[in-house]
Amino acid sequence: MCSITYFIGYDLLYITIIPPNTFKGISLMLKQIFLWGAGALVLIQAIQVDIPEIPKKIDKSKEIVMPEDIATLIKTSCYDCHSYETKMPWYGNVAPMSWEVRTHIKEGRDWLNFQEWGNYDEEKKQKIYKGIAKTINLRMPMPMYLDMHEEVDLTGAQRKQIKLWAKSQMKKKK
Repeated sequence: MCSITYFIGYDLLYITIIPPNTFKGISLMLKQIFLWGAGALVLIQAIQVDIPEIPKKIDKSKEIVMPEDIATLIKTSCYDCHSYETKMPWYGNVAPMSWEVRTHIKEGRDWLNFQEWGNYDEEKKQKIYKGIAKTINLRMPMPMYLDMHEEVDLTGAQRKQIKLWAKSQMKKKK
C-alpha cells in the first residue's frame, strides 16, 4: 500500500509515491548515525595531546627583556603559544580541535618560549630574531588562531615595529 503526496513548488507539480513506514526506517537510521557519532566523539576525548607542564616556579630573570612597547605587542599576540602564560580556550580541551590547538602550543614553545630566553645560547637567539623578522608579516600569529582571536591581530604598523626591533637585535656576521 502506498500513499501519494502532492507538492507544488516553483509552479511545478511533483507527485511522489511514498511507501508507508519509509520515515520510520530513516528516523531509525538517523538515530543510529547520531548515537554512533556521539559515541565516537566521547571516545576520542580520551586521546589528548600533551603539552609540557608549566614549571611550578618560573624564573622571571630568564624571560626576554625588550622595550615596553614591543613587550606589550608580543605578550598580547604571541604569549599564548610562546610562553607558559597560555590562556587555554574551551575548545582547547575538546577533541579533535584540542589536538590542533595543543600541537601548535607544544611546537610554539619548542621553537621559542619567551620565558626561557635566558636558557638559549646566542646562536639560537639570533636564529629566533631572524625567524621573528621573517614570519611576523606572513604567518604569526597563525591565521587559524586569528580566526578565533581577532583581538590579537597586529596592524601593519605593529608588525613593522616588531620586525624592526627583531632586526635591530640581529648581529652582523663577521
